[in-house]
Amino acid sequence: MSTPVIIDGKATAATIKQEIAQEVERIVAQGGKRPHLAAVLVGHDGGSETYVKNKVLACETCGFQSSLIRYEDDVTEAELLACVDRLNADPSVDGFIVQLPLPPHIDEQKIIERISPLKDVDGFTPINVGRMSIGLPCFIPATPKGIIELLRRYHIETSGKRCVVLGRSNIVGKPMAMLMMQKQYGDATVTVCHSHSLTLKEECRQADIIIAAIGRPGFLTADMVKPGAVVIDVGTTRVPDATRPKGFRLSGDVDFEHVAPLCSAITPVPGGVGPMTICMLMLNTLQAAQRG
Repeated sequence: MSTPVIIDGKATAATIKQEIAQEVERIVAQGGKRPHLAAVLVGHDGGSETYVKNKVLACETCGFQSSLIRYEDDVTEAELLACVDRLNADPSVDGFIVQLPLPPHIDEQKIIERISPLKDVDGFTPINVGRMSIGLPCFIPATPKGIIELLRRYHIETSGKRCVVLGRSNIVGKPMAMLMMQKQYGDATVTVCHSHSLTLKEECRQADIIIAAIGRPGFLTADMVKPGAVVIDVGTTRVPDATRPKGFRLSGDVDFEHVAPLCSAITPVPGGVGPMTICMLMLNTLQAAQRG
C-alpha cells in the first residue's frame, strides 16, 4: 500500500494568510482602509473562546483590524439583535460574525437572519445560502470553502468523480454538497449520507472522495473506504485523554490510523481542515472590504 499524501491545512492556511497580508498592505499603500472584522461572543464556552481567540490572532497576521464584543450568557435576544443592527450600520466594520452556539433562550436563526448579507462573512444568511446554491457571487461558508481550496491547491481531481458527503448540517454538509456539485467548484457526482442512510457503507465504498462531517469520532472506518480514495475529515470532537496536558485530544470523524493506508490523500486532525476554516473567514472579510 502506497503512503498517502497528507493534506497539510496548517501550512496551506499560513501561505494563504501571507497572500492576504500582502494584498492588505497593497490596499493600504494605495490609500485604502484596513479590512475590519468584528466578532460577537456570548458566554464562556471553551470551544467558542478558542475559536474567537484564533480569529483575532489571524486578523493580526493578515493585517486586519479586529473587534471583539462580549456578552454574558444572560444577554437578551433583543440586546443581541440591537448589537447586530449596530454592526450592520457601522461603516467601519466590513464583516462580522456572531459566534455559535448561542444560549438556549436565544433563537439562533433569528440572529443570523438579521445580519446584513453584505457583512455576513460566515455565509450563513438565507440570501448568501440561496445565492451559493445557484452559483451566484456570495460569501461561501468558511469550512466548505476551505475544503475546496485544499482540493484545488493539492491538485486533487474532482470533476466527474464520485463524492460522498457524510453529514447534512447547514454549516458544512449541505453547502459542501452544493459546491462539489457545481461546475466551477467540484463538478462531481455527489451523494449526501447521514446517520439514517440505509446504504451508507456501500455508498462510501464506491466514493472517490469522502468528506466526513458527521460529528462522530472515528465514524469512518477502513471497511467503508475503497483503495485510492481521497478522505477529508471535518470532525473535531474533544475526546477525554488523561495523557494530554489539557485532559483531552481532538478526534476526527475518520479512524485515521486504519483508513490512511488505503487513501491516496487524507487530511489529519488536528492540522487539516480546521486551520483553513479561519483562513477562509479572513478571505471572506477581505472580499467584503474590497466590495465595500
